[in-house]
Amino acid sequence: MAHQSFFNWSGGKDSALALFHSLGDPNYEIKKLLTNVNAAFDRISMHGVRVSLLEKQSEQLGIPLQKILLPEEPSMEEYEKMMEVNLKLLIEEKYSHAFFGDIFLEDLRKYREQKLEKIGLNAVFPIWKRDTTELIKEFLGLGFKTIIVCVKSDLLDESFSGRVIDESFLNDLPKGVDPCGENGEFHSFVFDGPIFKEPIKFTVGEKIYKEYKAPDKEKESMGFWFCDLLPEFSD
Repeated sequence: MAHQSFFNWSGGKDSALALFHSLGDPNYEIKKLLTNVNAAFDRISMHGVRVSLLEKQSEQLGIPLQKILLPEEPSMEEYEKMMEVNLKLLIEEKYSHAFFGDIFLEDLRKYREQKLEKIGLNAVFPIWKRDTTELIKEFLGLGFKTIIVCVKSDLLDESFSGRVIDESFLNDLPKGVDPCGENGEFHSFVFDGPIFKEPIKFTVGEKIYKEYKAPDKEKESMGFWFCDLLPEFSD
């Protein structure tokens, strides 16, 4: 019998490729998407994508969405408390496995596994330790389409925000920037691919620069260029 599972969905390319592989695994049944949302702006945390587009993804994937509403800049204590409350509700609904699109950040994986194990959930990482160059080639080869919605300004300039990932984009990446952005260099929004019933329609809006408090003591702040995506609704 397949394990009832939920997918920690960011809306981006790593999530989409990991979900693609997860849906093909007979040992698991992905029955829900779980996404952190910035409640102050009604957007996906970190990615800055409007919740209306996140809901469109859920609709086209045919998988129900559960949102975790977070304050604008939650403390780690606030974040962990809200996550635990929501995860315990999923356990009550008989969910046993949590899926992630992480690739090679060891500390992050260890953190996730420890927090989940503490409350009785198992973590699964479908694309863990795979070569990121091969991953992005597979992603594009499968017919996925994704647009960059956020870039870290000290690594990529404004022009990268709002670009669709293709061979040209990959060739233009500066040396040292991971092709999957696994070190936080950029984030994306997937709008088409083999797991979607129909492409998600949107128009590209304005670009906005924002700064946030840096997590380490070496820098006071971190800058990001966000590209707003505006949903298109059919009549």
